[in-house]
Amino acid sequence: MEPKQFRYRLIALGGLFAVFLLWFIATMFRAQIVLGDDYRAQSVRTNASVETVDASRGIITDRNGKVLISNRAIYTLEFDPSLVSAESLNDAIVRLLALLEQQGVAHRDLLPISQTAPFSYDSTPAQGRKLIKYLSGEKWISPTLVTEENYPTTLPAPTLFARLRSEYSVDPAWSDAQARALVGMRYSLAVTKLDGYATFTCASDVDVALISLIKDGGYEGVKVGTASERVYETDAAAHVLGRVGAIQNWDDYKDKGYAMNDLVGLDGVEYAFESYLRGKSGKRVVTTNAEGKLTAEFYSVEPQPGGTVALTLDIDFQQSVEDILDHTVSALTAEDGVARGAAAAVVQVGTGEVLALASNPTYSLKTFYEDYTSLTEDPLTPMLNRATNGTYPPGSTIKPLTAVAALESGVTTPSERIFDTGKWYYPGYAASYTWCSNHAGHGYQNVTAAITNSCNYYFAEMGYRLGMEQLNRYFTAFGLGERTGIEIGERTGSLPTQEQGHDLAPWAAYGQANQLYTPLQLANYIATLVGGGTRYNAHLLKSVRKYDSPTLIYLYDEPPAETISIDPTNLAAVMRGMLDLTTKGSVSPYFKDCVVSAGAKTGTAQTGTSKSNSVFVCFAPYDNPQIALALVVEKGGTGGSLATTAVEIVNAYFSSATVTTGISGENTLLK
Repeated sequence: MEPKQFRYRLIALGGLFAVFLLWFIATMFRAQIVLGDDYRAQSVRTNASVETVDASRGIITDRNGKVLISNRAIYTLEFDPSLVSAESLNDAIVRLLALLEQQGVAHRDLLPISQTAPFSYDSTPAQGRKLIKYLSGEKWISPTLVTEENYPTTLPAPTLFARLRSEYSVDPAWSDAQARALVGMRYSLAVTKLDGYATFTCASDVDVALISLIKDGGYEGVKVGTASERVYETDAAAHVLGRVGAIQNWDDYKDKGYAMNDLVGLDGVEYAFESYLRGKSGKRVVTTNAEGKLTAEFYSVEPQPGGTVALTLDIDFQQSVEDILDHTVSALTAEDGVARGAAAAVVQVGTGEVLALASNPTYSLKTFYEDYTSLTEDPLTPMLNRATNGTYPPGSTIKPLTAVAALESGVTTPSERIFDTGKWYYPGYAASYTWCSNHAGHGYQNVTAAITNSCNYYFAEMGYRLGMEQLNRYFTAFGLGERTGIEIGERTGSLPTQEQGHDLAPWAAYGQANQLYTPLQLANYIATLVGGGTRYNAHLLKSVRKYDSPTLIYLYDEPPAETISIDPTNLAAVMRGMLDLTTKGSVSPYFKDCVVSAGAKTGTAQTGTSKSNSVFVCFAPYDNPQIALALVVEKGGTGGSLATTAVEIVNAYFSSATVTTGISGENTLLK
């Protein structure tokens, strides 16, 4: 063959090869670049599943960055009925339940019927709503024929149980106890499906040994999942921190992007700051091969953990206050055998930040569900937050406020002296009178001495001069009978009232006449007074930061709720009376051990029994007030009995340990 002809053939072959190469490149470009997303989506749809990945809930810290509530990763067991044939579904469930019982692992059960006969309804509000939704969907009841607790009126629990046995084809030879476990699981799968979920989490926080048994035993329908669980890093502040749990009222959440089986804050700051703590769930695509083995996974939407919420509490100080309060209550009970409750509130002057909020008796969030029955049956109601929801007569602790009202209204002056005979008579009506604590009388009293000596005669006269309307105007301005602003919920208490034609202002002026306030209200009123009349809302939220980031989402910076004009001379006269009580008055022997100067006022509130409530308010230091506190001990006797308790709390705050903690950086998380 001639070289020239051979060369032509090589060129032709090369050209043909080039054409094929260009065609291959174009085809690959079209498949991978132009149509890549479509082909990838088609491929994923054939062998992939999309899973919702719950985002971690935000952590909660104290004001110094110490972690109070965090999360830990746990394994869960999820049952997917789509992986089991209808004929073998009951057998698969029974086999799984037998393993869990053998290993001592509790399983979830959403059926709101008692575990043993005679069967009765026993549900949370959320479970009751799901039950009605299920029964209505099955056309077994009318959704309107239900009780307030969401129980069907036309379908008693024993009847429903029997019907479910039949519906789920439970072996008639089985005992009620055996059938109850199976029926509970079948019902749980059904209501979970109604919520739009394919799987039901039947057990949480399982260990690796159980997972191995599941894997090796080939348990049909069972998948291992992951979740996060709240970890309580402290036993203190249980009433403040609160709990998470299943949604109780779906109507409150259905329009906010929640799923019915999401966990939410139920009370305390977990509930109050839900919007900051809740993360945003992600989506994960999991692909498998023909044998069902995992081949790949990727996030189509990354989960976003909730924010880090910093509280105003100092957890070390909070723990000290709880311990001091508990010691006080225990000592009193040891003396007289009387069971009692108590509360303490400590507020920062000039900001409204709550530094400690203690209620006694208390409980542990770590063991709340194990202790639930005993907590609900305890006559002392340990789940009641007495610091914000307990209301008490203020007794004589109201006298400094009455003094401010009288001085600022011009019905008296700091120098006016009133002679106390020991018995004050209502002018023009000798049948109406009140005794002073000293029946012999205190003699001449100005406003300062009247506060120090707690002179009822003096303050009854001030109440008479002011009248109830003017008195209540000042009480309201200082936040009494009003919400303090605390985010975790509170009772507002009540201002003194009187029937038309009656004048109870003389009695209201020294703490009587049916007025009731919370310990937090009393502490905030003292903080307002010694802060010169500037009232701030009491609050627990200090700041919120993005997860694992110094970026601020929120920083508390609210203006004062109210500013009351108080003449400095008048304020000095009132505060001096509170100082004299601690330096030369009835509680001075106890305050000699106080590490800073302080002002205080005692109160004894009658309860209609032989034991009065003890009330005590205090602020410190005297020259530059930083904290204000209020104490209440039910059936504690005289308010002066709490002086030692108050001194211990003041000393705990101003101790070197507390001061050292207080200078830690806000951005630091301390373990």
